[in-house]
Amino acid sequence: MGRFLPPDHSQGDESTVGGYRAVHARPAAFEGVDGLSYSVEVEADATGDAEHPIGGYLLFVQWARGMPTVTGHLETDFLAYGTSEHAVREQVGALPLAEAKRLLDECIRSRGAPPGSTQSRPWWEAMRDADDERDA
Repeated sequence: MGRFLPPDHSQGDESTVGGYRAVHARPAAFEGVDGLSYSVEVEADATGDAEHPIGGYLLFVQWARGMPTVTGHLETDFLAYGTSEHAVREQVGALPLAEAKRLLDECIRSRGAPPGSTQSRPWWEAMRDADDERDA
């Protein structure tokens, strides 16, 4: 499934989003405040603004528990603007990992969960609530 690649610290600063990817040849990953695993990618897209045509943002890929299966994603707003994709990717990639984690948790909190949803809760919490409902 995976392979071990030793880190190459000559490729950048592993404490940033882009540097981590360069040093470890894979995206950084975090556990969100919802208990789920996320990996992070730097993305760029058109903004619709002629003055700043390209915007960069973070895309967080959500992974299923125990399985290498994508179950969703979250995106930040644009974090950097410019006239070239390369420039905005570099700006966003320079974000410290701690800031990326803060942004992930902010996205999770702002998403919220639909009433009655167990989607973003650990299975044992959902089972406990189901047991409580049965006992009531």
